[in-house]
Amino acid sequence: MGPIPPSLTTAPPTPPGRRDLRALPKAHLHLHFTGAMRPRTLVAMAREKHARLPSHLLDTDPLTVPADARGWFRFQRSYDAARSLVRTEEAMRRIIREAAEDEAAEGSVRLEMQVDPTSYAPWVGGITPALEIVLDEAGAASRETGVEVAVVVAASRVRHPLDARTLARLAARHAGSGPASVVGFGLSNDERVGDTASFAPAFRIARDAGLASLPHGGELLGPRSVDEVVRALHPHRLGHGVRTTEDPDLLRRLVDAGVAFEVCPTSNVHLGVYPSLDQVPLPVLVEAGATIALGADDPLLFHSRLLAQYAAARDVHGFSDAQLAALAHQSIDASLASQASRSAWHHRVDQWLSTPPPTHRRPEVTR
Repeated sequence: MGPIPPSLTTAPPTPPGRRDLRALPKAHLHLHFTGAMRPRTLVAMAREKHARLPSHLLDTDPLTVPADARGWFRFQRSYDAARSLVRTEEAMRRIIREAAEDEAAEGSVRLEMQVDPTSYAPWVGGITPALEIVLDEAGAASRETGVEVAVVVAASRVRHPLDARTLARLAARHAGSGPASVVGFGLSNDERVGDTASFAPAFRIARDAGLASLPHGGELLGPRSVDEVVRALHPHRLGHGVRTTEDPDLLRRLVDAGVAFEVCPTSNVHLGVYPSLDQVPLPVLVEAGATIALGADDPLLFHSRLLAQYAAARDVHGFSDAQLAALAHQSIDASLASQASRSAWHHRVDQWLSTPPPTHRRPEVTR
């Protein structure tokens, strides 16, 4: 089978005079179901099934591909290889439980996990049982870890738009605002595939049920594609959205409309959208007044979790603790949690910032 990739990576120690990012309450709003799996869990599942994994999934280095069709194909093949191991209710529950544990260890207070039940339906009796398993374990994980775990049902661009309508109706039947509820409806996979407008009826079904529109857009393609997503799907949040910065007028329009951006810096770099973290336009979005929720996207493939995104904002872009607290506040504002929960978390962020930082170095650990 080969070496087991490490489940922990050590980030640079916190410099004196800076606060521990693990203690900063934050919401994680862009995490895909299979992509949330721990590397050690992936290897354990493969061993149980005597399955052979591609060598790059066993490497200690994260997957890095160019932002072209071949690069995306390799990324999707890697994701599919991991997803092929998730064929039991126990495996599905394990992914959610461990993801919630990892979020708790990093100081997250809210997780909104994206899942396409279609991918797991054949092994557990259909899309309805698949979603019910996810929701049930989300409730259990919320109680056990203290992290509110909610669900975003996501359709895929590579499937027929009628499939998206089926998923939207399923999501609508489980709509809610608290843990163990479906809070939004998304659209994921390769932005270059499919006609965005053809998915509008599915999003209309979801919105009519009170679900937030949470499509991907503005990572692999630029402003024109973002404009199509905005006009057709009316997003509450935009998955990624970083390419919107290439059109200041469009960016201003989205900011004025209150559309939040789920920015996943490490994903942008490893998918070849930007050559390095310092090129990710996080400061541009901040300067424009955008509401930003940092996300990890697929930690299994990129070996970088949410805490590392905050560490990059600090260490690469030079964000102060006050700016990091502002990002945490924005992630909470962009979440679909109850007003009572958001108010409590905002208070905890303010406490984090008002507490003087320690004068000694303390290592930060991310899963």
